[in-house]
Amino acid sequence: MAFGVKIIRKAGIMVSKPISFLLILFYIAQTCFTVYLALDRFEKEKVLRQQEIRIKELEEKLKILNIIEDFQVGFNEEEVGELTQVIYNESKKYGYDPLLILALILVESSFRKEQVSNFGAQGLMQVKPSIGYDLAKRRGLNWKGELSLFEPAFNIQLGTLYLFELILKFKDVKKALVAYNVGEDALKLRLRSGQKLPAYFLSKVLKTYKELKEKYEQPKS
Repeated sequence: MAFGVKIIRKAGIMVSKPISFLLILFYIAQTCFTVYLALDRFEKEKVLRQQEIRIKELEEKLKILNIIEDFQVGFNEEEVGELTQVIYNESKKYGYDPLLILALILVESSFRKEQVSNFGAQGLMQVKPSIGYDLAKRRGLNWKGELSLFEPAFNIQLGTLYLFELILKFKDVKKALVAYNVGEDALKLRLRSGQKLPAYFLSKVLKTYKELKEKYEQPKS
């Protein structure tokens, strides 16, 4: 083959070796550039998704913060921030809508600091000391006596855990809410005897939950 030219018979064309080499380099460069664009797009989409998740998280926390600030009694700014974070975290952990937990707190204690019921239930989520101790012991939480229940964040950790265990036992959120109020054994007795679920507490929690959603949920466009 003369003059550095090779014949590509099948294609019916002649390409010199230098040009062939350049075409190969161009093909490799084009392929690399295409891969780069694909990776760059993937990374940008990944960053965008992360930003969207972060924005959604901040919106959720802001919603919780606004509700706490509107209803809380006796908490300082730092405590409000801590409550916002713990309610967000525990809701994510157990799959709650944070507004349901907030509704439960409002019904149980009106978001008043160091609230105590006539039956000895304490704190924001009105946890009885015997229940709090049992939960903390079984879950390895730092129980420091009954005064632990007046630590708002710890009280919410116990209360949300207790509700979660009741949901697992009764396989129903409404029954779990009733059991949270009247006690697990009392509800089991009612169910065995065919009695209806007590309506007052449950309806109050659900009504409060509905009101919070109507007031604080932003309409989706």
